[in-house]
Order: sequence, then structure tokens, then C-alpha cells
Amino acid sequence: MTDRYLLRQTAMLGLAANAIRPLPGMPLSPVSFFSGWLTSELAPQLLGVLAVDNAVHLARHGLRRRGDKAGLTIGALAGAGLAASIAAGRGTHQELTRALEEAIGPDAAAGDGPLDSTVPWRKLAMPFRMRNADVVRERNIAYTPTGRRGRLDVYHHRDTGERRPILLQIHGGGWVIGNKDQQGIPLMLEMASRGWVCAAVNYPLSPRAHWPDHLIAIKRAVAWLREHAVDYGADPDFIAVTGGSAGGHLAAMLALTANDPGLQPGFADTDTSIQACVPHYGVYDFAGETGIKAVRQRVESPLSAIVLGRNAQFPRDYLAASPMAHLRADAPPFFVLHGENDSLVPVAEAREFVARLREVSRNPVAYAELHGAQHAFDVFPSLRSVQAVQAVARFLEWSRTTVDNEGATVAAGAGQEGMGLA
Repeated sequence: MTDRYLLRQTAMLGLAANAIRPLPGMPLSPVSFFSGWLTSELAPQLLGVLAVDNAVHLARHGLRRRGDKAGLTIGALAGAGLAASIAAGRGTHQELTRALEEAIGPDAAAGDGPLDSTVPWRKLAMPFRMRNADVVRERNIAYTPTGRRGRLDVYHHRDTGERRPILLQIHGGGWVIGNKDQQGIPLMLEMASRGWVCAAVNYPLSPRAHWPDHLIAIKRAVAWLREHAVDYGADPDFIAVTGGSAGGHLAAMLALTANDPGLQPGFADTDTSIQACVPHYGVYDFAGETGIKAVRQRVESPLSAIVLGRNAQFPRDYLAASPMAHLRADAPPFFVLHGENDSLVPVAEAREFVARLREVSRNPVAYAELHGAQHAFDVFPSLRSVQAVQAVARFLEWSRTTVDNEGATVAAGAGQEGMGLA
């Protein structure tokens, strides 16, 4: 029993340590990500489990053996690590507020009051039960006749309305896995409860699909949303896009390649412009332009050939799929979010993308680098993700009232002067 107790405390300490400082190195990235992600976002729940485990063991066995004392010490260190993760999550509102203030100004960032940093106990109690009684979800609507990969779900408020803004959610999964049911749900429920019409979209996956099939499908979804906006009381003139990881990459590409006829075969005259973009932990450098070691390793890995196809030419085809190579002065407002501890997509890549986009874009580019956050920090409600949803909602609401149909702000460039990375 004592050995098992010591093993449990050691395992918890390992999880807490990896959440604070992820294991380095590309071969360890998936393990480091998965354990770090769940530990950092479920830190309050794990701290409760740790406390109960120690209390039960002490009540039953006391501190009679050396292993008991060692286990208690290790458990205390694990608890301190989890407490640090909790503190990082609770402090997210400061980073988000600063990002919004720098990009859109203090008054717009303030909205209807400071971001709420109180502990959402009800959501934390059942973090994987994501529902809202005011939101209706219509499932598996075909936006193109290509089977289940050409379907989307629509989330909207139970009450009808007119000219509601649209939010398009693009799932991640490395362009090879994933579906519309798995990501972006907390944000879509929040925005739909505010009256927005939200759509979560599937798209063709590699290796069956090769770039730019993924992006072309997303553009077809935009065309479908504009054509059918009236069916949902939505505004075809305002579509914002968001997504995480590969979905963040596709969201950025969608925003930066508006109305590109080469990416709209058979529907070149359709308006695929986007009025606001909120990529989470996205991939922005597909060709290794930044020289970042982890980015070069990804570019040289088999994943690139799987996504682009074996016959892809470097650098031409790699640049064609890279948001970093499509920066434009008329890019819509961006709000880029990235975790400081991201093991799958280096935070330095997001920093460089934001810096380069700010040099070019006439519109605000907000950037929030979240202390202690891993990849996929927003998938389910947590101390951190609840605050991130609030901040993104504030940015989207600001965009709705400030951005015209061409994706330009009323006071283009406002808040850009002297703007540094968060």
C-alpha cells in the first residue's frame, strides 16, 4: 500500500512539473502536450484528488514508514506545482486585458466591465458537459455534396432575430484527424447565447486530401453561409473565423486569402472575405521562414508531405500554404492567442507572425500569450479558457460594431502605434 501511495504522489509530481515546464524535444512533444494540457487545465480538480488521496492515506496508515513521509513530501511538492498552475490560469485575465487594450484601446477593451476572474465552480465541476439551454444546435447540414467531411453544425439562439453576425469555427487535428464536434464549443455556446450564429465545419482531411483542398472546402462553407444566412437570421456581410492548431492555420489562411480566384475553383466570383479572425495556437510558418528550430523540424517531418502531397515543391508549395507568406495591408482585425508552454506549435512562431502582420496590416492585431498554457487550452471550460472566451467575445463584439463590410475598422490602425507583444 505504501509503495502504491508513493508511486501515486510521484506520478502527480511528474504531471505538475511537466505542466509548469514541459519536457523538451520533438519526440516527446505529444506526451508532453497531452499530460501538460490536461494537468494545467484540470489543476483544481487534480489538486482536490491529491488532497483527498493524502488525507485518506494518513487517516488509514499514518506516517509509520519512511515511504509515508517521502510520499507526503512529494505530494506537497505536487500540490505546490498544481497551485502554481491554478494561479497561472486565474491570472489569464490580466494578459487578455492587456492584449485587448494595446490593440483596440482601453475603452473598447473595458467593454461592460473587467473580465471576470472568479472561479466558475459549476463549469469546473463538470467541464466536459458543455450545454446552454438558450442555444439550439442543428447538426450535419451539407454545405457541399462530399459526404460527412462536407457538413457543418449551426449553433444559434432559441429566439429568432435578424442580421445576426456569423462565427465560423474550424477544428484542428494536424489536417489529418478531428471533426466539428470536438473543439470550439465553449466559445460557440457563448457567442450563440449572445445572439450570434455559429457554424462548426468539417473539411477534407489528409492524406486523402492535399493542400489546398482543406482551404477550398472552408471557402465553400463561407459561400454557403452567405447564401443561407437569411435562413438563420444571420448577417451575410459579417463573418468572423476562429479555430485552433490546424484550424488556426486555416482560419488565418482564410482571412489572408479573401476572394483569391486560384483558391475558389468554380466559385471565383463568390465573396469569401472575412471581417475578423481569432486563431488559437495556430501554425503560421509552413515553409520555415522564421528559422525557428521546432518549425524547421515540423517542415522537414513527414507531416508536410502528407498535407501538401509527395510531389509538393519546396519552397513554392510550402509558401502557398503559409500564412506568413500571405500577409496583406487589408487583413481584417486579428486576435491571436497562444500558450506560453505549447509543446506542439512553438510560441515563438506566433510572436513572429504577429510582429510581421503588425508591420503590414492597417487593422489592429491583438496578441495574448498565456502564461502556463499548453496547446488546446480552450477545448473545455477551465479557469483559463473561461476567461479566454470572455476576451474573444469582447473582441468579436468590438469587431462587429467597428469593422465595415470590407474588413476595415472605422479608425483603421487605432491602437497599433507603439504596440509591443504581450
